[in-house]
Amino acid sequence: MTEQQLDLREIPPPQRHPKIFKAFEEVESGDALTLVNDHEPTPLYHQMAAEVESFDAEGYTVDRVGANEFIVTLPKK
Repeated sequence: MTEQQLDLREIPPPQRHPKIFKAFEEVESGDALTLVNDHEPTPLYHQMAAEVESFDAEGYTVDRVGANEFIVTLPKK
């Protein structure tokens, strides 16, 4: 599995979801988009699960690696 990474920590919050959705569109089937975020993106998970048919919700993972650092994996079917 190939992963692309997007660091969201310096991106203003209103611009994050559009950037994530655009980057996820570019990911090949079977690959994943990895996010570095300053909080756990629970609303993003629910939005992806509801709106993006190619999002593999079962393969979604979040790892907290610091006080304000989360590594999120968004796999694509």
